[in-house]
Amino acid sequence: MSVLGIIVSIFVLFIIIFAIKGFKIVQQSETMVIERLGRYHRTLSSGINIIWPIFDKPRTIEWKYTKTDPSGRTIIRKETISRIDLRETVYDFPKQNVITRDNVAIEINALLYFQITDPKRAVYEIANLPDAIEKLTQTTLRNVIGELDLDHTLTSRDTINQKLRAILDEATDKWGVKINRVELQDIIPPEDVKVAMEKQMRAERDRRAMILEAEGHKQSKILEAEGVRQAEINKAEGIRQAMVLKASGEAEARIKIAEAEAEAVARVSKVIKESGGDPTAYLIALKYIEAIKEMVSGKDNKVIYIPYEATAILGAVGSIRDMFSSVQKT
Repeated sequence: MSVLGIIVSIFVLFIIIFAIKGFKIVQQSETMVIERLGRYHRTLSSGINIIWPIFDKPRTIEWKYTKTDPSGRTIIRKETISRIDLRETVYDFPKQNVITRDNVAIEINALLYFQITDPKRAVYEIANLPDAIEKLTQTTLRNVIGELDLDHTLTSRDTINQKLRAILDEATDKWGVKINRVELQDIIPPEDVKVAMEKQMRAERDRRAMILEAEGHKQSKILEAEGVRQAEINKAEGIRQAMVLKASGEAEARIKIAEAEAEAVARVSKVIKESGGDPTAYLIALKYIEAIKEMVSGKDNKVIYIPYEATAILGAVGSIRDMFSSVQKT
């Protein structure tokens, strides 16, 4: 082979290698930052892209991956990459110690979901983006937890997550990163605090049980008193109605008796008038007789003094009686 043929072969081989190196196929949801002679040139999109291999070069960045093995241990792996993943990425932070406002040391591990929105800023504005996000999350988490008591920390996960997400999203915006979610996986207090919390929980349950039992006794006493009161009311109402009915019966009986007596007196008076007698003297005599009966009805011996006027009246009564007898015989 001549020298010219060798040169042509080398040139063709160089062209082939150059063309192969110049073709860059970028997967969907990935990108590459291309530098030309050490300066930013452009960001490749998904699909086939052509670059100048000698002058253009993909910018490499340091990236850290985390993975939790079955035993619960966090495995950290670092790589140098040239392709930037634009999908949402989850980062599992290892457990870290934080101190609450009431000086209780607790362990917290968190999950962070972030997404690169501007590859250029993610490459040039920060070195080792995952590590920077991790450190920023750790310091922010310490600041947020340091403002809360232990009880508030254990019951306010959603509030802590939202506050962390807002602070981290604002801080990482200049890095071309969007923080979508922050989740606290575990909040582990010290063992002595756990024991105290269990005792407090048992005491609270016992207190609630005693309160419920006391409320039950109270309600029972109230219902019993209500029953007694209602029974007394019903009894009093029955007595009142009985007395009303009795009084009504007695009044009606007296009215009937009075009407009967009035009718009798009217008839007697009519008869006496027709016979020429004095009805008033007759009625007075009857009252005297009734009074004498009451006076002598007792067991003790009594001496009765009858006024002179009474004898006259009784004599009139006797005459009226004789008159009634003669009238009846005729």
